[in-house]
Amino acid sequence: MENKEEKKEKEFFDKKTIKDFFKTVLFIVIAVSIIRIFFAQAFNIPSGSMKPTLLVGDFILVNKLVYGDWSIGIPFTEITFFRYKNRITKPKRGDVVVFKYPENPKIDFIKRIIGLPGDIVEVKNDIVYLNGKPLERKQIGFYHEENYQATKYMEYIPRKDGTVYSYTIMEIFDGEGKDFGPVEVPEGYYFVLGDNRDNSRDSRFWGFVPDDYLIGIAFVIYFSIDTKHPGIRFNRIGKVIR
Repeated sequence: MENKEEKKEKEFFDKKTIKDFFKTVLFIVIAVSIIRIFFAQAFNIPSGSMKPTLLVGDFILVNKLVYGDWSIGIPFTEITFFRYKNRITKPKRGDVVVFKYPENPKIDFIKRIIGLPGDIVEVKNDIVYLNGKPLERKQIGFYHEENYQATKYMEYIPRKDGTVYSYTIMEIFDGEGKDFGPVEVPEGYYFVLGDNRDNSRDSRFWGFVPDDYLIGIAFVIYFSIDTKHPGIRFNRIGKVIR
């Protein structure tokens, strides 16, 4: 039988273990919250609007350090105690960004920035025109799925620093896309498109993205699951998003 001293000692260690456990959990919660608020946030891709860059089942990290929305509040609620619009750098043409859907800010969307404030954007015969000049693009192959084949293009977009940024898009139906514009991007807004140009609801349909709605820039795929043929797509893990 346990004597009183042994019983007290056991109770002390039991309380200490419970206390240490809650301290560890609290530390993890605080650390994860700080990372999520100020540095990076995880998202998953639910639709094919950004194919071939991002596929359904991709899990991505979004960089909130360079620019994004720093909000502190109660998780999974609309209650916010503090909000700061971080802009260490300004969004650039060609950036893949996560943002609040303008028609329903509770939903997060991901698209590519094409037009900055003051830019004039037009889409004609599948070609994007920026400030009156067509974006160059070159056919680089095909994207295959079970029920269809799409043409892949490398598209080139000029940036304000004089560099040219390239990324991959695709067209399911060449030359059959709906013409759009020209429109001028208002101050404080961005014009965005999906890389799957024939299967993306973007600024052509619901308008511009307010600067305040930007969450951050997508930069890496950290995990990926094939939802049609269940399995891990190891070849996509660690892929840099561009």
